[in-house]
Amino acid sequence: MKSKQPRKQRKFLYTAPLHIRKRFLKVHISKELRKRLGTNKRTILVRKGDKVRVRTGKHKGFEGSVMDVDYKKVVLYIEGLSRTNARGQEKPIPIHPSNVELVDGTFDDDRMNILKR
Repeated sequence: MKSKQPRKQRKFLYTAPLHIRKRFLKVHISKELRKRLGTNKRTILVRKGDKVRVRTGKHKGFEGSVMDVDYKKVVLYIEGLSRTNARGQEKPIPIHPSNVELVDGTFDDDRMNILKR
């Protein structure tokens, strides 16, 4: 994206194809995890099953595993974070990836190669 105009930035975000939206789903890696893995890389693509901590907002400090990653809406759903709607049903709360940090996850060979680059 070359424009600095906020309206064009928003339009790019909302009209981006899925292979570009995937880039928006990167989350920060906590300092402890970076030290343990021995990497300087600060972000990595979040996966279902990763353990994350909410860094900002009403649910700050909450830790849980990722239930679902929604590429279309660019949000995460964290296990244990839900609210009751008007009908009395429990609905998961969507959280933007920029508001969470990775605390723990499965690091197979593919993921470790990404961190070593």
